[in-house]
Amino acid sequence: MKDETRIVTAGRDPESNHGIVNPPVYHASTVLFPTLETLRAAQGNDPREVVYGRNGTPTTFAIQDAFCALEGGDLAVACGSGKAAIVTALVAFLEAGDHILITDSSYQPTRTFTLGMLAKYGVEATFYDPTIGAGIAELIRPNTRVVYTESPGSITFEVQDLPAIARAAHDKGVMVINDNTWAGGYFFKPFEHGADIVLQAGTKYIVGHSDAMLGLVAAREPYCERLRKTFVALGSCLGPDDAYLGQRGIRTLAVRLDRHYANGMALAQWLESRPEVKRVLHPGLTSHPGHDLWKRDFTGASGLFGVLLHPVSEAQLGAMLDDLELFGMGWSWGGYESLLVPVDPVAVRTAVPWQEDGQLLRIHAGLEHADDLIAELEAAFGRLNAAA
Repeated sequence: MKDETRIVTAGRDPESNHGIVNPPVYHASTVLFPTLETLRAAQGNDPREVVYGRNGTPTTFAIQDAFCALEGGDLAVACGSGKAAIVTALVAFLEAGDHILITDSSYQPTRTFTLGMLAKYGVEATFYDPTIGAGIAELIRPNTRVVYTESPGSITFEVQDLPAIARAAHDKGVMVINDNTWAGGYFFKPFEHGADIVLQAGTKYIVGHSDAMLGLVAAREPYCERLRKTFVALGSCLGPDDAYLGQRGIRTLAVRLDRHYANGMALAQWLESRPEVKRVLHPGLTSHPGHDLWKRDFTGASGLFGVLLHPVSEAQLGAMLDDLELFGMGWSWGGYESLLVPVDPVAVRTAVPWQEDGQLLRIHAGLEHADDLIAELEAAFGRLNAAA
């Protein structure tokens, strides 16, 4: 079954719900049992068992099943945010005295949680060059338990050689976690390239409308039970209305991501031609250092990429960004609307320091018409140049 069909059908069973197309929204805390026998039998050990609202209902099971089908996992859990999904995955497989290797291009909250809470409880982290590939083997210690990957990174957009990293890690008995938010589970399949755990900030492309928080983690055996038990222990449950919005969003994931891909490429190619631009950080461009890996492992690109401008003053940057109409300035991405924000990787890089001069911008190409987005950027560059 193709992904376009799978995401429309997975997690739905109209025949069990009076023929209604969408799974119902269960607002639930207490779950009642008709007899003492059924009450005592309900231990919450079955991931499909409804025993208490926090542990899961048919509403959350539906989005979990759809995510599992999309990513190709054996079990999934749905959390209240992307950050909660990251925390659940890390806490599930790390203990005091363990060591984790994390790509230097990882999502900033991953870094801060690792250096803060995990360090507090005795887990040591080493950040590695995202382009290290099989060289990751040299960083693995006897107490290394996890290699954490994210490809491409969501600020500097390095593409990782996940198959090479996974082979090296598995040769030493180390598991691999992948953050697949950028590709939305549609343009990249981490399980097929060696990952053991795959997570997404479903807030982004799965929800797709900038109106709900959602985090999802999928596992393959033998990691499913440990993930599920950690999820239950942390109590990081997803609200029923957000679960419904995630279900609604995932049904149109394919058509939306195809449009994000087309718009992102159109903007990236146009931006490469601009004299104000030093370089464009988009894996789909042949000029990108990771393009060959992207072309080998990915089937497309989402709408998120970077643009490095030649050095500009704060006044020029303000003139460019302050009067945007189609591009909003906000700390998210994956919704239908386009976004553009200035970013500075210096504070969140250690293994490979960011030493580029010039202003880095992060662009999310939304679902508007590409010609209109390009016209707005052209006007923005006009304002930037006039403020010189």
